[in-house]
Amino acid sequence: MKIHLPQYNGLDNQVMILISPVYAFLLNCINFGSQYFSSPGYFLFATIVSFVWFCLDFVTCGAIAVFFRKRYPSEEDVPIRLTLMVITFLITTGLFLVALFNLFESIPYFNYRFNESAFAWSYLALGIISIFLTFLMEGISRFKEWQINQNETEKLNQAYRLSQLQGLKSQVNPHFLFNSLNCLSCLIQEDEQRAENFLDEMSRVYRYMLRNDDEPLVTLQTELNFVDSYKHLLKARFGDGLQLKIAVDEGDKVKFIAPLTLQVIIENAFAKNKLCKSDPLLISISSNGKDMLEIVNNIEPKVITDTMDFEANLDNLINKYELLDQPIIIDEASGQHRVIKLPLIHKIKELTP
Repeated sequence: MKIHLPQYNGLDNQVMILISPVYAFLLNCINFGSQYFSSPGYFLFATIVSFVWFCLDFVTCGAIAVFFRKRYPSEEDVPIRLTLMVITFLITTGLFLVALFNLFESIPYFNYRFNESAFAWSYLALGIISIFLTFLMEGISRFKEWQINQNETEKLNQAYRLSQLQGLKSQVNPHFLFNSLNCLSCLIQEDEQRAENFLDEMSRVYRYMLRNDDEPLVTLQTELNFVDSYKHLLKARFGDGLQLKIAVDEGDKVKFIAPLTLQVIIENAFAKNKLCKSDPLLISISSNGKDMLEIVNNIEPKVITDTMDFEANLDNLINKYELLDQPIIIDEASGQHRVIKLPLIHKIKELTP
């Protein structure tokens, strides 16, 4: 059975093992004077008792530090957190020191009597060490948080670059381009006006894909404008087999999402489900009033031979939002509908490609 000690920054045990022998030696030099070196047994016994006692003090202070970090977790709370920690540590270590001196006095082997002067100097040394350790542990904690943030930023950059690559693949996807051009060819023969409208919408779709290749986030309104043009192409291809409904609150349209997010979700839906006029694929995009966008589609699985690109795009999108601390929620528990809850972001975060 493993014992899990309180951890303020993950290096608590290492610091305790390094600091405790030093303090034990310093304390015993102050407290016992030359008697500390009177015999190997005396030296070893006093050192072990002091070492163990200081470790107990260190673990107790560690638990207090963890409590204050949970109680005051934000950047603005750092001064009050450190102040409370220092005050509490000084009180706690003072009590431990009193108990240690009484312990020495109660063990006949030490032949020790409580020395107020030694106690004062020991408490002063312990107080200085406690303050030093407080700022040392906080510094280590902040450095590790900085390392974690750097790693997360790097992962986000990698995900963003992968997103750009996946977006580029979508832009030059031969199947999508072929189907669009095939639809355009048919419309030219059937209805020149519809063909012209189709060509206008197609140019808007590709212009958006190219323009937003370097933008980490766009407003929901911008994405919905793109989806409107994208829907035009899909309707020309699938007809009444695909029905897309949008009901988004005006207040949500100024919030942000990653570009091409809705395209990835819509593509994934029609790649995995049947589309026919008698049993159409219904996709609805709506606000849920909780800074979330809900994308719902009915589930009518089809036999699929090649959906790897669509699944990879969706997986990459999920990873990207997780790195933004805005996880996407996918619910298919009912077996009849897939519900995707997409978080809406209030402000653009700095992303470096």
